[in-house]
Amino acid sequence: MFAVVGIIVVIAMVFGGFIISGGSIGVILHALPLEMLIIGGAGLGATITGNSMADIKALGGATMKVFKGPKYKKQDFLDTIFLVSRLMKMLRTDGPVAVEPHIEDPKSSAIFTEYPRLLQDSTLIHLICDTLRLVVVSSGTLDPRAVEDVMDSSIKNHQHHTLSPANGLQSLADALPALGIVAAVLGVVKTMASIDQPPAILGEMIGSALVGTFLGVLLAYGFVGPFANRAKQVIEADSAIYHVAKQIIIASLHGHPLPLVIEAARSSIAHSNQPAFADVFDGMRGR
Repeated sequence: MFAVVGIIVVIAMVFGGFIISGGSIGVILHALPLEMLIIGGAGLGATITGNSMADIKALGGATMKVFKGPKYKKQDFLDTIFLVSRLMKMLRTDGPVAVEPHIEDPKSSAIFTEYPRLLQDSTLIHLICDTLRLVVVSSGTLDPRAVEDVMDSSIKNHQHHTLSPANGLQSLADALPALGIVAAVLGVVKTMASIDQPPAILGEMIGSALVGTFLGVLLAYGFVGPFANRAKQVIEADSAIYHVAKQIIIASLHGHPLPLVIEAARSSIAHSNQPAFADVFDGMRGR
């Protein structure tokens, strides 16, 4: 919703200010289709050249994230605390044999199936299950710091992959002003070929050429650049849930008391998604 509001504000302020100042919107509207064809087409071609098909599809997904916002809400973070804490408590009290069936087949696990939204995130499930498998097969001899390094590497690799579309959008934003200049130069070439025309016609042609530069800069800094920045924010916000799972696992392996482990994980969550203290501990009492 905020993305739509922002787009409307940009369009209204830029073009509204131009009209209020006495500018003729007709010149821009007349040049807009062809200039957009040149700039948009060149941008699309450059994007196709510089990315794989998978990356191009991911660009569309990154754009949709701008409108949808982060997928994980407060309840999802609360559920992650419950899920991972229950598994670590079982590992500590009942041993690896009790945990193994749950991590080998999460979709059939009585614990995992209580959290269907989390089950949809294969990255989160693999992070939890693969780490606990590592603990189980090592018979508890692993250094928690080594486990933390493995989890950090996994999270970093995932975040690098998911940020790629946002970086692609930023690359497009960086290129658009130059592509606008390309469109403007072509307009100047066209104008110079008609140098024998009356000043009024030449003025209109030069104005149309300058629309290319205007559009390139506007698209870069008014639309695509902010889209890239917002996509990065959303991706990083969703990645926070992996750090919550990691923190509970590593703190538990260090042997810290469960209430301290849970509170450390809860307090690390951004305020917008942070569950209340009572929500976490009241929920844990019933599990």
